[in-house]
Amino acid sequence: MKSLRKKIEVIVEKTDTGYSAYNEEMGVFTTGQAIQELQTNLLEALNLALNDTGYFVTSENIQLNLDLKQFFQYYRVLNATFLAKRIGMNPTLLSQYVRGKKQPSSKQIEKIIKGIQTIGKELSEISLV
Repeated sequence: MKSLRKKIEVIVEKTDTGYSAYNEEMGVFTTGQAIQELQTNLLEALNLALNDTGYFVTSENIQLNLDLKQFFQYYRVLNATFLAKRIGMNPTLLSQYVRGKKQPSSKQIEKIIKGIQTIGKELSEISLV
């Protein structure tokens, strides 16, 4: 078995009982009560779908696609007002995106993602004493 080298994009949606994830191209669907459980179930489902191909996937191959509302619900530690100030966006506008009242353009999404990634990088480089 060889490791698959490409990313598999998976759509994640919030449900009443947790989360669901699917990849239409591969015909894979799974659920989980939390994101960690969803990722475990997704890895198993994707590998089952690839069983006869000679390839396997790891968590590195999976690209979870969440909308902003789901992202901020799951990562509550991130403050939308703080993020908006860091990326030079109006906090009210970002709040409307997060609540699903408005849909961000692809340019705005890129700006938000880049800001989140920058904060994540900064946090990963911190040492606490």
